[in-house]
Amino acid sequence: TLQEGAFRYCRKLKRIALPLKRNMIGDRVFIECPMLAKVDLVGGVHNTVASLHLESWRRKMNKEINRINQTLPNLQEGKKTPKIQQWEGGGPHPH
Repeated sequence: TLQEGAFRYCRKLKRIALPLKRNMIGDRVFIECPMLAKVDLVGGVHNTVASLHLESWRRKMNKEINRINQTLPNLQEGKKTPKIQQWEGGGPHPH
């Protein structure tokens, strides 16, 4: 699990790959990371998907990942960590 402030002040961080795992990201992990614009969610599920050839599921996931990567650069500082938590399923959900 990434603890609070794990990437604090990584001002040049533009992209990161994270395991697609519930509760992987703690609060305020990406505080003061103004350049963070892309998050790649990776993990064992991708191997399963590739072996089963679930094309429709993969298309849906790729569409969602593209949406994430379009949204992330436009978020205000302090809003990135909660949004990433929401996507990975471990954090608060929108009201």
